[in-house]
Amino acid sequence: MLDIIDGRTSLGIELGSTRIKAVLMDSKFSAVATGNYEWENQLENGIWTYSLDNIWKGLRMSYRKLASEVFEKYGETLSSVGAIGFSAMMHGYMAFDEDKQLLVPFRTWRNSMTEEAEKKLTESFNYNIPQRFSIAHLYQAILNKEEHVTHIDYLTTLAGYIHWQLTGERTIGIGDASGMFPIDMKTKTYNQKMATTLEQLVEKEGVTLHLNQILPKVSLAGEEAGKLTREGAYLLDPTGNLKPGIPICPPEGDAGTGMVATNSVAKRTGNVSVGTSAFAMIVLEKELQAVYPEIDLVTTPSGDLVAMVHTNNCSSDINAWMQLFQEVTEALGLEVSKDRLFSVLLKEALHGDPDCGGLLSYGYYSGENITGVNEGRPLFVRLPDSRFNLANFMRVHLASAFGAMRMGLDILEKEHIQIDRLVGHGGIFKTPEVGQRVLAAAMRAPITVMNTASEGGAWGIALLASYMKLGTGETLAEFLEQKVFKEDQGVTLKPTDAEMNGYDVFMRRYRGGIAIEKQAIEKLI
Repeated sequence: MLDIIDGRTSLGIELGSTRIKAVLMDSKFSAVATGNYEWENQLENGIWTYSLDNIWKGLRMSYRKLASEVFEKYGETLSSVGAIGFSAMMHGYMAFDEDKQLLVPFRTWRNSMTEEAEKKLTESFNYNIPQRFSIAHLYQAILNKEEHVTHIDYLTTLAGYIHWQLTGERTIGIGDASGMFPIDMKTKTYNQKMATTLEQLVEKEGVTLHLNQILPKVSLAGEEAGKLTREGAYLLDPTGNLKPGIPICPPEGDAGTGMVATNSVAKRTGNVSVGTSAFAMIVLEKELQAVYPEIDLVTTPSGDLVAMVHTNNCSSDINAWMQLFQEVTEALGLEVSKDRLFSVLLKEALHGDPDCGGLLSYGYYSGENITGVNEGRPLFVRLPDSRFNLANFMRVHLASAFGAMRMGLDILEKEHIQIDRLVGHGGIFKTPEVGQRVLAAAMRAPITVMNTASEGGAWGIALLASYMKLGTGETLAEFLEQKVFKEDQGVTLKPTDAEMNGYDVFMRRYRGGIAIEKQAIEKLI
């Protein structure tokens, strides 16, 4: 294939919550090879984390599988690409000393352990600082008198860490940076007034902190953020086939790559990303009039303001139930593939009642900030007269996956936020119509799913790498609209009145049952 031989490809690798995926994209923006590695976070000493060993094993394995597919399909040994991009789960806390040693285990976005810092920073900044934000983790560590904080030389995200190791550059994309510390919309870098406020706060705790020195530099989409070093090439490809010198775009968070992969970076557009967590991203025309703890303010990879409704839990409980059903088929001596099992059972949800038949579930594997639940307790509840059948059982888990997010979207309605297009993406949309239809009812709006929806964030960061390499002065929104998505308008489903009204009934139960979920945390050990 000439694009591979001539280096007209782009490589994107994204480290998601349950899978690391690599995508090689040709000059027409189509995926020509992929590789992946399944992984899970671990709860160690009360902290959700991934080990550095597993991070690098996953990166190498996903790249190796992609390179093997290139050789099998095209007979070429992959030695270079036109551009590379890395992305990962946003937020979290990776702190290093001056010897580049990790000071404490990586603290992921999933940890709900920074409530005190969240409240104090939000009040001091008059700006919502969620528990997931890197700065909330740092300030909480200071409040906790953790010894390591005095040794911090560099604080970054998972994507920023990978980029640093492969290029030597301490920089991240503005979208990822906006999940570390608030961004000034005029200067497109960290808000210096808030930085000064933070430094004054930590001084009261006996800590001297120079925030601008320990945070990564902020880069914008289209900028080159470094080149693959010889050491970096070997880290990614120990075979030695991959050559150094490849330009690398700014590393981004999964929120930013989701926006890119769904052509949702222009103002008045939005997307809903569905996975282990879920979030709705709406690109704003103006700043919100008030501070809402349920609404995070981040940016697109180009630096435009985005309202983000993030929920910690989405598909994990659905996956757990699917595993149980898989065990049932195995016990019966049946051979049913995982893909077929998902497809058949999810389609049953289309036959369920719009209000889920009176069933209720909370797939909370971890705490959920929007609903005020501080620990995870997956819970399924029904009344004696609920319509308990397979269709409603499947539908309620889909409805519940979007419940907390719906509560956040209700707030944006009060701010009169205008949305021209809402696009859904994530693995759940591989089964046509099902997740899309339930999500449309939850959002009370038409949902579009594009043909590329299943490619996800790895394809999105590959597009950002291509934009860096191929952009000719147009904005990122123009590049996507005119060059990438010109022929892909996707499939749009509009919710019926019955579906929306039924979901409203479900939401009344969902809100009312949160007290039961909180009692489960108090009573169940």
